[in-house]
Amino acid sequence: MGNFRRLLRSGNNSAEAESRPQESRADKLLEEFESSGKGWFWETTRDGVLSYISDSVAGTLGREPADLLDRPFTDLTTTDTEDGAAASERTLGFYLSSHVAFQDLIVRAKTKNETWWSITGRPVHNDLGHFFGFRGFASDLTRMRQSEVELDRLARQDALTGLANRQALRRALDDALVGAVRRKHRCSVFLLDLDRFKAVNDTLGHPAGDTLLRLVALRLTDEVGDKGQVGRLGGDEFQVVMPSLSSQAELSELAQGIIDSVSRPYTINGTAVSIGTSIGIVTSDYDDRTSDDLIRDADLALYAAKAAGKGCFRFFALDMHEAARQRQLMESDLRVALEKGELWLAYQPCVDASSEEVTGFEALIRWSHPERGLVSPVDFIPLAEEIGLINEIGEWVLRTACAEAVNWPKHITVAVNLSPIQFKSHALPTIVRMVLNDTQLDARQLELEITEGVFLNNDDHVHEMIDGLKAIGVKLALDDFGTGYSSLSYLQRVPFDKIKIDRSFVSGASDPTSRNAALIRAMVGLASDLKMQTTAEGVETHEELALIRSLGCSLVQGYLFGKPTPPEEARELAAKGTAALPAQLPPREPRIRIIRAALLHYEGQVLGARLRNISSGGALVECREEMPVGKMVQLDIGVGSLLEAKVRWIKGTQFGCQFQEKFNLKLLQQPPKASPAASTGMTPNYLASGDTGK
Repeated sequence: MGNFRRLLRSGNNSAEAESRPQESRADKLLEEFESSGKGWFWETTRDGVLSYISDSVAGTLGREPADLLDRPFTDLTTTDTEDGAAASERTLGFYLSSHVAFQDLIVRAKTKNETWWSITGRPVHNDLGHFFGFRGFASDLTRMRQSEVELDRLARQDALTGLANRQALRRALDDALVGAVRRKHRCSVFLLDLDRFKAVNDTLGHPAGDTLLRLVALRLTDEVGDKGQVGRLGGDEFQVVMPSLSSQAELSELAQGIIDSVSRPYTINGTAVSIGTSIGIVTSDYDDRTSDDLIRDADLALYAAKAAGKGCFRFFALDMHEAARQRQLMESDLRVALEKGELWLAYQPCVDASSEEVTGFEALIRWSHPERGLVSPVDFIPLAEEIGLINEIGEWVLRTACAEAVNWPKHITVAVNLSPIQFKSHALPTIVRMVLNDTQLDARQLELEITEGVFLNNDDHVHEMIDGLKAIGVKLALDDFGTGYSSLSYLQRVPFDKIKIDRSFVSGASDPTSRNAALIRAMVGLASDLKMQTTAEGVETHEELALIRSLGCSLVQGYLFGKPTPPEEARELAAKGTAALPAQLPPREPRIRIIRAALLHYEGQVLGARLRNISSGGALVECREEMPVGKMVQLDIGVGSLLEAKVRWIKGTQFGCQFQEKFNLKLLQQPPKASPAASTGMTPNYLASGDTGK
């Protein structure tokens, strides 16, 4: 240290500026500073060779102090940064050779472990002004640099899964677009949304959901490999940016591989969990579309994949923009439909299976749009749930139905469907009490219908809600029993007054080869033991009515006794007390229940479909694309020729068609002459009940 003090004074040897005590004190202070590890001192000759350097630097570099002297100072540093990129042109060597003072120059030491220094130096001249060399000091920036690197990593990385986050994905997509334009190729984007993930969160808890997201991230990374950048946007949404992959065949193969991988079961805390994923795909073109444009288009493609039944992928198509525009217009119109009085309620009768007396009506919402005409609830109820209007619309339905039911005899009930979203609202019991009080309707005349979906979140709130509603005195009905997440456990705990057997069990139950009758018998027996009534929905024929009666169902609802009618007609029927049973119609042509792949030819398109049942006069067909009523189609069911048919009715992904010429059912006994591909999907339906035969 004394040597360094002498070096500091060597530029002014003609005079002593400090006394001996002051000199000793300064030496000790400098020595303590050097030994603290917070900084060190250095000096070079005019040639840039080290003539002094603190001993602590030798320890950092893993050398002896004497080995560092008489060596160029630049030998201790490197001009490469941690990522291999070249450093700034203003290097340590530049300053030493140009005799220019410098401050806080960031350099990296030549060590096995990453070490960073901040170096400051100034040129030294003697009394005659001749350049003597450099003197200066330095500090260790390693920890600060590592913190900066970690913060930068966290800023680009999703904390839960370790994948790239939204900001990093955006940069990756921007870079991919720039590279695509420069190299004249295309890039692609996958947008993924997990199917049934919310059910896992609701049933197993958020920690299990977090574990599932991490497992999904691993599978996505393995499946994509080096083809692209995988990231998580948030929630259960993921994105894949592929800078140089654009072949539709390759993208389809990769997308299907991702779907298959994600759909394989997971084991979380000893519980088997199954989910799926839907994927929207968009590919850039040689145009001026931005990252925002591509993400918007991928989102439209994802929406189309989910609408097609989930668990599949869809490529973006230009007509999706028009579909999105129409949906946006419908959303805008729906927001003001209540104010304009476009929404109204129809009422479908429910009758006693034995006496045929009217016991109640189910209130079903309708929308008469001034331009679109009658809009199906299948279209606007899911939209209302998505945009947050379902609670407002649901309260209006409840209030309107109760106000109408006051005009009926006291023994006739009104049934109102509740969306699972309404059921989550803590204000629901209060709203029901308020509506009953305002309309002066007896609570025993109100029946609230809920679906099995509300029991996915099997928590205290569900049971508190049930108890709160039962305390008011209203009746509870379980709608569409057997079609959702059926579990006998909640039937033990929830005091339902009624179980409604879905029309899918009633349809075709009179066929001797069908198992539906046995299922209905089991449901009726279960409800009877639990002191609950049963309502058979969708009864359309005398044969079905006779079977329902023989199986012991309490109540019947369906087109046989009446379609949903305006309030005035429902009021007349309620006053009359009985529903007029139509005259016995000739028995329907025998139908064969069958599941068979088919191809559907419609307006130049060939679509995958599935045959559900068939008679000589028509068929029940399932197809992801909606077929307009009244349109002509051609069915290829592998019998050698196309069957000309007209669409008579639709419900979700299913439609009924009538053949133009009678079909010979014996042809089905022959092996199919083709193996058309088919795919199916289901559409949720809450307040839409009653459109097809309830």
